[in-house]
Amino acid sequence: MYSLNDKTIVLTGAAGGIGTAVARLLDKLGASLVLTDINAGQLETLNTQLGGRHYTVDSDLGSATGRQKLIAICQELMRTPQMLINIAGINRFAQITDYSDEQLSTLINVNLTSQIALCRDFLPLLQAQSEASIINVGSILGSIGMPGYSVYCASKFGLRGFSEALGRELMDSHIQVRYFAPRATQTALNDSRVNDMNKALGNAMDSPEQVATELVNFLQKQDKRAYLGWPEKLFVRINSVFPALVDQSFRKQLAVIRRYL
Repeated sequence: MYSLNDKTIVLTGAAGGIGTAVARLLDKLGASLVLTDINAGQLETLNTQLGGRHYTVDSDLGSATGRQKLIAICQELMRTPQMLINIAGINRFAQITDYSDEQLSTLINVNLTSQIALCRDFLPLLQAQSEASIINVGSILGSIGMPGYSVYCASKFGLRGFSEALGRELMDSHIQVRYFAPRATQTALNDSRVNDMNKALGNAMDSPEQVATELVNFLQKQDKRAYLGWPEKLFVRINSVFPALVDQSFRKQLAVIRRYL
């Protein structure tokens, strides 16, 4: 089992539901954290609850300036980070015709473009370590296209493809690129419509604490990729081989999904 004790870990989206739960577990395991999020107040509250022993960086990673701010602070640390965990993200349950150009651009930038850029910018720091890893947190919907989530799925499909390709690009280095995909989670990213829809469809939703526990287990086992939930992980396999079967399943659910859109 890989030890996280005394590791320096950058955690994006740390003020969110999953990010906060992950931070608490990593703190208990003795990791030194660089907690970053756009919400400065929640970051400071979290760090105070953790004893104030971690670094906080309030930064908009969707901008080049925000990413440069985080990189600059990490360069000045006594111990350079050995791990980057990308959790930051946004979600929107909507028909494609309900998106403005600005909303399209924002979602793709936050969930995909900025994460690609952050991985690129962190590589020089990680290359200075004897071992290092990037963990990109995607979604089951990065492998299964679902009605009402076309743009979100596009961003998460892209993140999964990027993680796979970058991991292969760095196979001859000491940097591992890993991908972790939760299923539906009970966080503020999902509004009451989504919660009601999942209940009507019989879809399970995990708590942030459940996802955090699975993610930390994933880190300790050093697996390359993981997909959470049953039967969701089965549908990922079926969709990759027999997508028409998943088409049929969604066709049966479409009337219920449209009721909440």
